[in-house]
Amino acid sequence: MMLKVTEEQEMLLKVVRDFARKEVAPVIERMEKEDRFPIEIVKKMGELGLMGIPIPEKYGGSGMDFTSYIQTIHELSKVSATVGVILSVHTSVGTNPILYFGNEEQKRRFLPRLASGEYLGAFALTEPGAGSDAGSLKTTAKETDVSYILNGSKVFITNGGVADTYITFARTGDNSKDISAFIVEKDSPGLIIGKKEKKMGLHGSNTVQLTFDQCAIPKGNLLGEKGSGFNIAMANLNIGRIGIAAQGLGIAEAALEYAVNYAKERKQFGKSIASNQGISFKLADMATATESAKLLTYHAATLIEQGVPCAKETSMAKLAATRTAMNNAIEAIQIFGGYGYTEEYPVERLFRDAKVTEIYEGTNEIQHIVIANHLLKD
Repeated sequence: MMLKVTEEQEMLLKVVRDFARKEVAPVIERMEKEDRFPIEIVKKMGELGLMGIPIPEKYGGSGMDFTSYIQTIHELSKVSATVGVILSVHTSVGTNPILYFGNEEQKRRFLPRLASGEYLGAFALTEPGAGSDAGSLKTTAKETDVSYILNGSKVFITNGGVADTYITFARTGDNSKDISAFIVEKDSPGLIIGKKEKKMGLHGSNTVQLTFDQCAIPKGNLLGEKGSGFNIAMANLNIGRIGIAAQGLGIAEAALEYAVNYAKERKQFGKSIASNQGISFKLADMATATESAKLLTYHAATLIEQGVPCAKETSMAKLAATRTAMNNAIEAIQIFGGYGYTEEYPVERLFRDAKVTEIYEGTNEIQHIVIANHLLKD
């Protein structure tokens, strides 16, 4: 498989690389030290049209293809996995559900604001007792004459507390899959923003708990048909996995680049450590795994773009790219030696950021299950 970049994609990539180098890189230290959400970066991404890359122009987006969006996550994550995941969650699972499942009124009401960056999107599925098992949700939505009343809680909500809309899932019946999806706006009465989690990595990315206490949602904010929430969640998690694969790929490439450059510069016993076979073989393995993950990620993105069912391929991409991110970060620290364990060099940040990619949007154990089920089905 040969990865081809169109002229339009190349122009976008130049914009993204320049933006990452000139705007994102200078604020990384502040994000790390203060764990401060980079609101100014999000605004600038909106001004550049990055917040709505795959959204049609008639809804205020850039009208570009899905692969262009994945390339953007990939490039941003080489510099900052935090900025990469903010954009990924906003687009993949915060905006796309409205594009794919919303009615025309919802699309015209929300998409232009999300695509421009005026609004930031989030996704509220995970609960204290329901992560990968989406059928075990406890949050309920009771229908009244004019609204739905939500009660329950959600955890680990990326972009939480700063998002304007939350694609939220709640039980509307007794069946394990009788779940519905709602567009919950930030000023909805009864929506309570909980504590911000102190995380190992991805500093600057808000992760919070949400509580719904008699939270009234207009009936017009029901997304899709009543009872279709489970299918909406699964469809968008499938897309979201490609975003996280791209994030992992960016981390993996950054770790490899730092390791190669350091191995060339670091001298021991009168020569660079790159001349040591133990080091050079590590670099060769890192590069091979990275290229493999890249091919899987962009192959899956192409299938999404073509509308081809590809749950197996997206799981493979997510599994390979995030595992490679973690392994490359570990090996980069090893190559840097003691320096790699300090905050003076960026590889320790890559290590901390990489770990969560193996957990969210479906743990890698879940990806194994998805892949195996497709291989073994009749």
